[in-house]
Amino acid sequence: MWQTDSGEESIVEWGDTPSLGNEAKGKSIDINFTSARVHEVKIKGLEKFTNYYYRVRTAEAVSDIFQFKTPPFANDHRPFNLIAMSDMQIDGNARGKFSEVVNEGILAYLDEQFEGDVPDNLGMVLIPGDLVQNGATYHQWKDHFFDPAKALFAQVPVYPVLGNHENQSVFYFKYFSLPKNGSPEYAENWWYKDYGNIRVLGLNSNVEDGIGGSDFQLAWLDKVLAETEKMEEIDFVFAQMHHPHKSELWIPGESDFSGGVVKRLEAFTEKTGKPSVHFFGHTHGYSRGQSKDHKHLWINVASAGGALDNWGEFEGRDYEEFTVTQDEYGFVMVEVDPDPSNPKFTVKRISRGNQYHCRDNEMTDSITVWKYEQKPRPPKGIYPKNDQVSPHGLVLKANDFVSDRKAAEHSASNWQIGTDAGFSKPIVDSWKQSENWYYNENQQKDDDLRDEKIFKMLDPGKTYYWRVRYRDQNLNWSEWSPSYKFEVIQKE
Repeated sequence: MWQTDSGEESIVEWGDTPSLGNEAKGKSIDINFTSARVHEVKIKGLEKFTNYYYRVRTAEAVSDIFQFKTPPFANDHRPFNLIAMSDMQIDGNARGKFSEVVNEGILAYLDEQFEGDVPDNLGMVLIPGDLVQNGATYHQWKDHFFDPAKALFAQVPVYPVLGNHENQSVFYFKYFSLPKNGSPEYAENWWYKDYGNIRVLGLNSNVEDGIGGSDFQLAWLDKVLAETEKMEEIDFVFAQMHHPHKSELWIPGESDFSGGVVKRLEAFTEKTGKPSVHFFGHTHGYSRGQSKDHKHLWINVASAGGALDNWGEFEGRDYEEFTVTQDEYGFVMVEVDPDPSNPKFTVKRISRGNQYHCRDNEMTDSITVWKYEQKPRPPKGIYPKNDQVSPHGLVLKANDFVSDRKAAEHSASNWQIGTDAGFSKPIVDSWKQSENWYYNENQQKDDDLRDEKIFKMLDPGKTYYWRVRYRDQNLNWSEWSPSYKFEVIQKE
């Protein structure tokens, strides 16, 4: 796709060398009731995972020669990378920030970390919304979005979803050719795209427009997830939507609709054993969390240009799911390794810092998730075990973390107390992670996760049961420890 000031002709010259040698013709459409046209050409007969060269032509207007690379099939088992970033709508106080994130950030990072050209090292770019400040303002698309990123977007396909700032604009739908596999009633509002061994789901979380929260979308999502359950070639599902289910920096931005999507993805992962992620934005800062009982990641990939939601500026909350939240610019790199013996993906936050602390492509967070379980050993309780305990100041204690995988580390503990050995209704269910970066401080500092102080008042003279499980840094939970019994002594 490309745009010209005038002219109907839509031609792509392409080939597997810079000499090109092939030609394909397409269509052009009006963009804003002027002579400007958007051109779209479909090329057929391409080989998988192959580099191609191309240039576009409209009459006497001819572009430079660029490259692209076709995706691998799932059974090729070839590793690949993708970028996720969002909320690049222009900030009047930092007008060049999106250009910086793309050119000094993404392109410089790829050049430093990998050999070869950009298409060799990046399969796609995902954008969970807010591409421009006002999607109905025509000039913003060229000036604020496409021009700053042209060196990237000319080589790598970009797959966005609608944010609230797009305003359901006709320009959005004219500028992108997204998969046509969503609900026919709302073409390109939601869709899916398969790349290698992943399925990417694009969703519309704008409930205010009466479309994002529609039953059509949820019915479609249920259908697609049911189909994906049966696809052995798909190991992971990556969903993207604009609004967060929970936000530590900006509570007013949270969405119940997004929470419903998260529950569906968690249920999908539990049923299939296929790990999942939801990428989002709306809150202008980075966050990474994980579901308590599932291999499901929560990744806020902002901000790629929009004014930051700095700590203390808005109402926030320290949610137990999140390991880290940072008020910063940057992008997320996802490295996918489809090794059939145990596929995995690694999420890396590459930071550009903020107005107080500049960072030059510093990796500030990372997590790797494998498809198959590699469970730590179940922990063993130390105290109490058939003991009588005081109703005040009870501290549960368990043994050291142990795993048969050498690189495994103790990343979380889940403690439960119940009135029966089956823990049908736990009265204490405490989940603590090894890190909790909130308001620039690690709230979990000095907590080694092998003990847990109980603040709930327990009834004197009553018998209780407790147990614990450990999680490693790759989201693998151990089995529960044995159940241990204790009795609360009568008050003195």
